[in-house]
Amino acid sequence: MAMPVSAPSLGERLRVTPTGGGIGAEIAGIDLRTLDEGDFAAIRRAFVAQSVLLFRGQRLGDDDLIAFSRRFGPLDWAPVQENGRRFVEGKPEIYIVSNVIENGVAIGSLGAGEAVWHTDMSYLEDPPMASMLYAIEVPAKGGNTGFCNMYSAYEALPAELKRRAEGLRIKHDGTYNSGGYLRAGVAASDDPRTSPGAVHPLVCTHPESGRRCLYLGRRRNAYLVGLELAESEALLDALWSCATRDEFTWYNSWRPGDLVLWDNRCTMHRRDPFDPASRRIMHRTQIKGAERPAA
Repeated sequence: MAMPVSAPSLGERLRVTPTGGGIGAEIAGIDLRTLDEGDFAAIRRAFVAQSVLLFRGQRLGDDDLIAFSRRFGPLDWAPVQENGRRFVEGKPEIYIVSNVIENGVAIGSLGAGEAVWHTDMSYLEDPPMASMLYAIEVPAKGGNTGFCNMYSAYEALPAELKRRAEGLRIKHDGTYNSGGYLRAGVAASDDPRTSPGAVHPLVCTHPESGRRCLYLGRRRNAYLVGLELAESEALLDALWSCATRDEFTWYNSWRPGDLVLWDNRCTMHRRDPFDPASRRIMHRTQIKGAERPAA
């Protein structure tokens, strides 16, 4: 479960309220454009404790979003869209998640369908430490984003399943994104043993909290290195069945001006589908990982 943080520990202006779900907290009483060093230090502590933070009612331009994101560390450049284009001219840090079509061209990625459980860009050797998603336009219904607590998922594993997971390494597939689209410049492949992707420990120790967690990435084309394919598939199915239980999750029903920050080292997330005739525009940044996931 998310760890409680008392309001006084966050300073006089900030208020933290756990979501009531399996992960995360809302922080109120702050404008992210005007943080002093004390405010930011408090937010950083809450981030490590809670793994997912929600800030409502923000008024952020892209430069504001980039500036706040950079306080956590250097930023990754956004990946290219499925059509090979970048997103925001002159701001390569911004990735647009949207179903909107303008002049016959998608302005962003992932459309209006479901985005399955995943950890952002874990198919890279050095995946991002954290992600931020800022809501500009949201549909009246659907498009909610769920987050899953991978500390709790690991701690709740049956003893035998936990024993089998220790010491294994998992290949995180780089063929398809969380919306099921083929990544730009990658050939289609559905053999998890040969598809592209980085290999990481299946069970990791968080470098700041010191807690153990599962690091699953996403299910499609995942492979436990060194196992026969059938054994890998069966073990991964068992792990995923435990990891995504409702009691480990929390969903944000988006409002314009919401910013959500999450720790990619110890969470997964997904998105509900929504009416493709409605509009959803979100801007995302990602903070570089200080180190690779470690066993």
